[in-house]
Amino acid sequence: MDKSRRKELMQAYSERKAATGVFAVKCAPTGDAWVGWSKSLDKRQNGLWFQLRTGTLLEAPDLASAWKMHGEDAFTYEILEEIAEDDPHKLGRLLDERMLDWRAKLDGKPVANR
Repeated sequence: MDKSRRKELMQAYSERKAATGVFAVKCAPTGDAWVGWSKSLDKRQNGLWFQLRTGTLLEAPDLASAWKMHGEDAFTYEILEEIAEDDPHKLGRLLDERMLDWRAKLDGKPVANR
């Protein structure tokens, strides 16, 4: 790949809009789910997994405990719904509404939103 094409691809990547929406972390052995929302769904899993691996996830101690008990391979990260809304006030309300709806559907527990 030549330098100009690489630069073009890197520019396009940096300008892409992050996917916003609702996600769940699920534990296969127990069936438990933790549901939250993120303004950057693709980065949220990396952040959560890092905190869980290093034992620094403080806002969901039950998730951290389950991770420690069952191990990383027992968990999945699922994007439940992507939300496209440009108005930040509407987006905030919509994210909260959809997250609460998904928590009810999955009998999910809270995990910090970011």
